[in-house]
Amino acid sequence: MPLNCGIVGLPNVGKSTIFSALTAAPAESANYPFCTIDPNVGIVNVPDSRLSKIVEKIPTEKVIPATVEFVDIAGLVKGASKGEGLGNKFLSHIREVGVIVHVVRCFENPDIIHVENKIDPASDIETINIELALADLETVDKRISRLDREARTNKDAAKKAAVALPVLKNLRELLQDGKAARSIELEPEVEAEVLGDLHLITRKKMLYLCNVDEEGIGKPNSFVDVVTQIAQDENSGVAVLSGQIEKEIAALDDEEERAMFLQEVGLVESGLAGLIREGYRLLGLRTFFTAGPKEVRAWTFHQGDKAPQAAGVIHTDFEKGFIRAETYSFDDLMALGSEQKVKEAGKLRQEGKEYVVKDGDIMHFKFNL
Repeated sequence: MPLNCGIVGLPNVGKSTIFSALTAAPAESANYPFCTIDPNVGIVNVPDSRLSKIVEKIPTEKVIPATVEFVDIAGLVKGASKGEGLGNKFLSHIREVGVIVHVVRCFENPDIIHVENKIDPASDIETINIELALADLETVDKRISRLDREARTNKDAAKKAAVALPVLKNLRELLQDGKAARSIELEPEVEAEVLGDLHLITRKKMLYLCNVDEEGIGKPNSFVDVVTQIAQDENSGVAVLSGQIEKEIAALDDEEERAMFLQEVGLVESGLAGLIREGYRLLGLRTFFTAGPKEVRAWTFHQGDKAPQAAGVIHTDFEKGFIRAETYSFDDLMALGSEQKVKEAGKLRQEGKEYVVKDGDIMHFKFNL
């Protein structure tokens, strides 16, 4: 379950620069280099310093980090839902992502013309959000019409419609006002039954990505303040980066050079790292590890998952045949120095099906096929 982000934004906000820079960033491990699946899809490694520290204690042949998929969604301009720009061509891509990353221009530059001839993050956000809401409105209207037809001719369909239609009509009112479907709270079982196959765009988590210029990174920025307030009001995520700085970072092959460059520009981490961290927070994602002489690997799971579900991230057969998990923490490995010493100290635990996996757990699964 890798983090999957769809990058959207108006023209000339820096979306393409950011996508190119992020997906060209050197991977922390050469065993999982950036690869292009499609012209507008890229996969990058999740920066996680714990991996290299585990390898110091458990030498291995191969290191595989967790990954993030970025999808560059084209065609979003005012009127996209009605066919302007590339129109609805973006819908098939954006419906598949887990988080929508909305790039918002937060810098002045007379040489880069804004599509509206002014820098106004609130207006930019409203434009994109309205287009996404209108796209969802079309989907909801079609479903309402279908349920109405089926309910008149089929008793079972009428029962289903009695549950679904009030929810859908409430959603329709929200979307008509340009509001996101995520603003309505539903019981999980109702959401699964009524909305499960609609793949509503505005039901997805939103992360606003403020693109600032090189001089503005790490400094007060009134445009960023506006975006941050909107994100707080919506319970959305927000991250800040400079597309140009990320481009320069991506051009550096050596990890030490990248660290020195970050220090020079006054950053603790790259914008990519901050973006991924915020995406993980929004989706409630965490990381566990498997470690041995053949491979040390990071795996992504949902907070609250139990041991069998975590095993299923590796392979569905592991979940089906789960017996137990031998588990210890990253912190215990660092404190004690080796897996053997972890065992000797009694820190290696045998966990069953009810164990709730924790971020940083190092796990060995026992299963029966």
